[in-house]
Amino acid sequence: MFTTHTLDTAPAAARPVMAGVHRKLGHLPGAVGLMAESPELLKGFLAANAAFEATDLDPVEREVVVLTVATRNACHLCVALHTATLTRLGAAPELVDALRDGTELPQPRLTALRRFTHAVLDQAGDVPDDELTAFLDAGYQPRHALDVVLGVGTYTISTFANRLTRAPLDPPLAAYAWAPAA
Repeated sequence: MFTTHTLDTAPAAARPVMAGVHRKLGHLPGAVGLMAESPELLKGFLAANAAFEATDLDPVEREVVVLTVATRNACHLCVALHTATLTRLGAAPELVDALRDGTELPQPRLTALRRFTHAVLDQAGDVPDDELTAFLDAGYQPRHALDVVLGVGTYTISTFANRLTRAPLDPPLAAYAWAPAA
């Protein structure tokens, strides 16, 4: 039902954006080709992603947010992609496994981040005061709570688009394939 567009088949408005992704990554991920069907979706996701990447959360913390959203939304492609990102960042295998499996994280601060991310998802942003307090007590600032909201929104877009279009794993991600814990 959905076309995995190339630079030649994509709607004209998506082509410059896709070319930029290709230049940056050295290839064109299939998910980008699928999102290109809606140039507005593709542009919006990439703009939100760039904003999230510019937050004060460090790279591993951002990936904790992303993998929390990806596992909650059962986006196999997203989990594989961000597992690869955490691996590239040198994250401890125990952290990666715990994020993928939904088990206890090895660092209390990251546990608080994942718990807060779940609260944002579960409560549609209406996070109970005790959850916000626990997040802040872990050393995060109020701005970080808003950064999590940005990450949740950004990666909800991605997970929903990837699931709707049935985005497949690109071959380099096959080693990071994921299935939800039973």
